[in-house]
This record gives sequence, structure tokens and C-alpha cells, in this order.
Amino acid sequence: MRKISILFVAALAMVSCGNTYKAQTPVLTDQNDSVNYALGLVNGAQLKMMQMQNDSSDKTIAEFMDALQRGYDGEVEELSEAASVGQNIGTAIKMSEKTGLADNPAWTLNEKIFFQGLVNGIYADTTVMLNDFARDFFQNAYQAAAEDSTLKAGKPVIAKCPKSAKTITLKSYNDSLNYAFGFLNGSEIKMYVLQLDTTGQQTQDFIANLNKALNNKVSNPQLVNMGEQIGKSIKEQEPTGLIGIPELATEFDLIKQGFVNGLYNSFEVMDADQAGQYIQQTVDFIKFGNAKAEGEKFLAENALKDGVTVTESGLQYEVITAGKGSKHPTAESTVKVHYEGKLINGTVFDSSYQRGEPIEFPLNGVIKGWTEGVQLMTVGSKYRFYIPYNLGYGERGAGQNIPPYATLIFDVELLEIK
Repeated sequence: MRKISILFVAALAMVSCGNTYKAQTPVLTDQNDSVNYALGLVNGAQLKMMQMQNDSSDKTIAEFMDALQRGYDGEVEELSEAASVGQNIGTAIKMSEKTGLADNPAWTLNEKIFFQGLVNGIYADTTVMLNDFARDFFQNAYQAAAEDSTLKAGKPVIAKCPKSAKTITLKSYNDSLNYAFGFLNGSEIKMYVLQLDTTGQQTQDFIANLNKALNNKVSNPQLVNMGEQIGKSIKEQEPTGLIGIPELATEFDLIKQGFVNGLYNSFEVMDADQAGQYIQQTVDFIKFGNAKAEGEKFLAENALKDGVTVTESGLQYEVITAGKGSKHPTAESTVKVHYEGKLINGTVFDSSYQRGEPIEFPLNGVIKGWTEGVQLMTVGSKYRFYIPYNLGYGERGAGQNIPPYATLIFDVELLEIK
């Protein structure tokens, strides 16, 4: 059985301007351009996959893109909570004209009866049906309908929402379903949205905006509302930088083209997965590029110090204590060590000494710098390793304590080769 949702979730959208949008290959001149385009592309592709399975027509895409522009231009009307919820309900019912009452294709939507139940619920008019009865009746009916594939919906009855409570006669089982569902929604709206409406003005705003949403002519009002909100969000990011990165400036035309190409599955420059990876890598580089540069500078200076040896891979090490044995572990060996790990600023991020217990591990199961370095040691020796990020935890780092591109310093004491 599908989960029953009493309160609808949707939002009003404005009428599309009817612009035409086409997939095109963009001209990307720098990193900033590429991030903007990639951001639009990955979101457009996800939107196509998640929200437009049943309708990805040119008209629907144009409605979304027009809404995106309106949101960015600040043309989205700011509404009170009551008015916003009214639009949500109106939009959801508008969508239900295609999907059936409560998105159940076996039930015929009768807006006249549903809306009267809604208003009666808001005004707590229980003349036709009590709240508990309405809930039990609707939930039982919902479960029964889910188990009966023979039911078929008829043509929906289209109507506006009335402004006042009224006693009506329910002539059929379907009438009762519509009334009960409307009444339950109205009761919850009164409880959670209109509970402080002492003058009745909020209720009238709610009803007025509900009816306004019913007059909306776009193909997918929920999708259009999403476009408005995304456009608004992009505009709000401009003072602090795109996706919160001050170094990235908003290029809205490229974001829009990315959306269009994603919605039309046009992936000549990059596909959605590549776009997502590019965004993440670029953000990481911007955030942690200084760590990479600082690490490279540190290693270049450290390599000139007496006692420091640099291997072909770029690993640096110095011998603190030389072991007396001659046996070296191999990459397949399991070793027992004490160690302490630090960042180049001296911050200790891990230490078996502090825990008071050495650790055992197979050498082929750790970072490359350890696998290579520990093989240079004999039992009883203690080395200090200076590990470049590419031999450590790379571009991603590890946990909260090792950032991306971090150069690492490890003091390692080889206690035993298993």
C-alpha cells in the first residue's frame, strides 16, 4: 500500500513566457565558465531523470527555463505562509486532474466536493462528517483500492474552492472519498497554518491563492516552481560566490545553457557524471590548493636538508635510529609498528604512542608512502617519512583531520616483521 500524505506538497508557478531553448555547445574559456556550465548540466540531467520521466517535451522544458530566469531576475512573488500553502494545494489538485484523487488513478477527482470538504475542515464544520470517521474511512478505502486493480477513474469534475462552509449531500462512494480527503486536509491546514487567523483574512488569502493556482496553464506547475526557486537561489549566491566559493563568479547564461543541455541529454562537452566530478575537483582545488602548494614548497626545502633522502617516487625519509638486523619487510609482509603522524604545521592527527599500543597491518593495505617507506626499514629502526599528497591520502584527504592535498610527516618505529 502506498503511504498516504494528507498535506499536499507542490507550489504555484507562473505562466511560461513561451521562449524556445535549444541544446548548444558552449564556449568555455576558463575554469569559472566550466564550473558554471557543469553546475547547470548536472542539475538539468538530474531534473530530467527524477522529475520529467513522463513529460520532457519542448514546452515543459521551456516552462522550466522561463521560471529559472524569473527566479534569477527576482520576479517571484513573495507570499505569506497561508497564501503559499493555498498555492500548494491548488497546484497539487491541478496535477491530480491527471493522476486522480490522492494520486490514485482508480479514483475520480471531484473538485467541487473536495474543496467543500477542505473548507468545512478549515471551519471545523462536522455536519457532514466527523474528523475521526473521515480519517478511518479514507485510509481503509485507500488500502482497499490499492488491492483492487479493476477500479477505473472517470473524467474529473473541475471547480473552484468556495469561501465558506456549507452542508452538502454525498450521493456516492466517490463523493465520500473526495469529501473525506478534503476535510482531512482542511483540518490539518487549520491546525498547522491558520491556527492564529482571528480575523479570517489568512483563510481568505489561502482560498484566493488556491483558486489562482487552479488557473495556472503550465504543463507541470511543480517543476516550474522548482525552476523559480533554483533561479532565486543562484541569484542569492552571487554576493558570496557560486556554491559558496568566493573565487567563483556566477555566469547565469552558462548555467542556463547547462540546464538546457542536461534536459535534452546533450553531453558533447561533458556528461553528467563528468560534470559532477569536475565541480567537486575544482571546489577541492580552490579550497585546498594552498595546502598543495605549501606541501610542495615544504618538500622542496626539506629535500635540501642533511640526512634527508628522496626516492624516485618523491618519498622523503631520514633515519632517526638504525636497526641492527638485516631483514627488510616486503609489500606482502605484516608488520608491527609504533608511529606518530603530523601535518606540516605540526598538528598531530594520529599516534599509537598516545594510545599506548602498537599496531599491526599488512604493508600492501596502507597508503603508498608507508608501503614503500617501511620496506626500507629493519626491525629496531626508526625513520621519519615525509609523504607527498599523491603517496598519502590524495586529493580527498581522510576524515576530519587530514585535508585534501595534505603532505604528511610520519615517525615510524618497526618493532616486528610477522
